[in-house]
Amino acid sequence: MAGTRPAMTLEALRAKPPGGALVRKTPRVAVFTDKLDWHVEHTLAAFRALGATPVAVRLFACRIDTTRPHGLAIPGFRGLPDLAIVRAIGDGSLEAITMRLGVLHALEALGVPLVNGARAIERCTDKSMASFLLARAGVPAPETFATQSLAQARAIARRELPKGPLVMKPLFGAQGWGVRLIEKESDIPSTEEARGVFYLQRFVGPSRPPYEDMRILVSRGEAVAAMKRRSSHWITNVRQGARPVAAAPTKAERDMALAASEAMGTVMAGVDLIAGADGKPMALEVNSMPGWSGLQRIAPFSIAERLAADALAMIPSPRTAGRGLG
Repeated sequence: MAGTRPAMTLEALRAKPPGGALVRKTPRVAVFTDKLDWHVEHTLAAFRALGATPVAVRLFACRIDTTRPHGLAIPGFRGLPDLAIVRAIGDGSLEAITMRLGVLHALEALGVPLVNGARAIERCTDKSMASFLLARAGVPAPETFATQSLAQARAIARRELPKGPLVMKPLFGAQGWGVRLIEKESDIPSTEEARGVFYLQRFVGPSRPPYEDMRILVSRGEAVAAMKRRSSHWITNVRQGARPVAAAPTKAERDMALAASEAMGTVMAGVDLIAGADGKPMALEVNSMPGWSGLQRIAPFSIAERLAADALAMIPSPRTAGRGLG
């Protein structure tokens, strides 16, 4: 696609690191995940191909330990990683998730580059906050309503449904799971089913198939790859059966994807866009831990290597680093 550059090799990174200093050590990369899925395997292989040493780590296994030099214990690392990639937080209680995010916050405080940082992950994971931030940044998006009250959710449905259907999504969710179409007030689920939060968004799209939207993968301020996702169902996630189709985004679509990523504070993100009734793009979601298996089917280069090279370029040079890495 236009604007895409090939993945930078580690040799190139060593030849021209930030500040002109030579990088003499092999970067050690923590890849945070909860399982060794396709994306993690390709991420590990990409870092190895670029000369780095990646280690798959479960955030569940990390701990705060103030007796250690940096106050953290990261399995597989005697000290700190040079870089951390967050592929998954993992399931757990509110307390467990809070602590895992705390580990990421601590790594950032210690100067470890993260893709993505804890604050960006929190913003993207909480769809209500993501919608608020997109609106604040002036990024067009479907009208959105979020409430913790069943009575308010029903009132919103009564008021808004005459204008067209709504879509209800889990506040924390991905890949289209748990999404439901709201066409009448009785479609609003119980408070228990909604897990205490009703996140409602204006349905955008045609009234009948085919349905499609666009996924643009953003990395370090550039649109890396893009595809349209086409489906006979209004839920257009690839994991839900949609077909990835090669697409070249327009300048407006690229600019919107970059603006949406910037609003969330992400280094790398999967931005989902959809055409409004006027044909202009709107931002549906920003994913801080996106998959790209569908994109890889149509991309003429290794997406994992491109993302790995972009991440390695974030490691400070020895001359500018303010701490020892181990």
